[in-house]
Amino acid sequence: MSKESHKTVPVLVGGVQVGGDAPVVVQSMTNTDTEDAASTARQIIDLAEAGSELVRITVNTPRAAESVPEIAWRVRDAGCGVPVIGDFHFNGHRLLRSHPECAKTLDKYRINPGNVGRGAQRDVQFSTICEIAREYGKPVRIGVNMGSLDPELVVEQMQENTKRGLGKTSEDVMNECMVISALHSTERALECGLTRNQIIVSCKTSVPEHLIQLYRDLSRKTEQPLHLGLTEAGMGMKGLVWSAAAMGVLLEEGIGDTIRVSLTPSPGGDRREEVYAAQELLQSLGLRQFSPSITSCPGCGRTTSTVFQELARETQEYIRSKLPEWRKQYVGVETLKVAVMGCVVNGPGESKAANIGISLPGNGETPACPVFVDGEKRATLSGTREEIARRFLEMLEEYVARRYGCTK
Repeated sequence: MSKESHKTVPVLVGGVQVGGDAPVVVQSMTNTDTEDAASTARQIIDLAEAGSELVRITVNTPRAAESVPEIAWRVRDAGCGVPVIGDFHFNGHRLLRSHPECAKTLDKYRINPGNVGRGAQRDVQFSTICEIAREYGKPVRIGVNMGSLDPELVVEQMQENTKRGLGKTSEDVMNECMVISALHSTERALECGLTRNQIIVSCKTSVPEHLIQLYRDLSRKTEQPLHLGLTEAGMGMKGLVWSAAAMGVLLEEGIGDTIRVSLTPSPGGDRREEVYAAQELLQSLGLRQFSPSITSCPGCGRTTSTVFQELARETQEYIRSKLPEWRKQYVGVETLKVAVMGCVVNGPGESKAANIGISLPGNGETPACPVFVDGEKRATLSGTREEIARRFLEMLEEYVARRYGCTK
């Protein structure tokens, strides 16, 4: 399927367009205490500098709502224009109504229809948030989650399945409930006065196969932009692989207008990892170009030395640290291709194919490191690992300045 098969209406979030003909947008979420305005603002800025184009924060208490204007002021005062989104559960209707400055400041509200209220209060409280969004001209995301589905809807659909002998599994019914909730909530938001250009929709689950089925179904039934993500993806490799397996299929089919990779961070881990993961996913599919690509070999019996691994890591860290500055100075630097290879088998070939690449010696090879620039051998480095790394990164910096410096 092509991207044109799933055209959606555009929604403007702050200054960022989601849907329509816009590229897929990367978003992330802070994990700081929102009541701590300074640390939350700092993390928003860090995420934005890493490349997050939308950043969501939890707004769960009156004090958190009171902190939103200060958070936004700190972010803007630092010269960061990233849209800030409020994530509301259970008490969003009260917080937005009681704290109008919070409602005015946020660029978008996230509503979970499964926990906005129960019984007769559900529609009233959902409508309150939509009416406030209409009042301040804010878009909303109707974000349905498997873990917080409306229990009344689930019971109703389960009973219908049994009564009519439809033979659906409980998982099938739950998935259908998510789509029903998203579509019904969208219609309710429209009845409250929001326009189609103010509504983004998501249906998140933690099972890749189900996510694919859900979004294929949802994309056929709505023209609203779709926020894509595997919720509670997990830690490390598991979270990365499961997210890529699910979202990669959908993105390749043209489904998804904005994404988040919901990784569980290690204690004290870097929250920006979820931004880098989302960027790499989109870049691997050729949908966006965020940063220079680094080709490095996995290593084998020919490369028992750790030198090439250390240089590959240092090169990646160096590029990430320099990228915010490079983006301001050098137009097109995101297209840079770098190679750090570990032996003579594929090293010279991959290095020649990159804009700049280095081929380190494997076991038993001559202790010299040829560096190739645009396919031509330009230098041969030797010495300690530190000396080789220093000189290669100097050559990398020189290449970036020469290649991209004349474009801005």
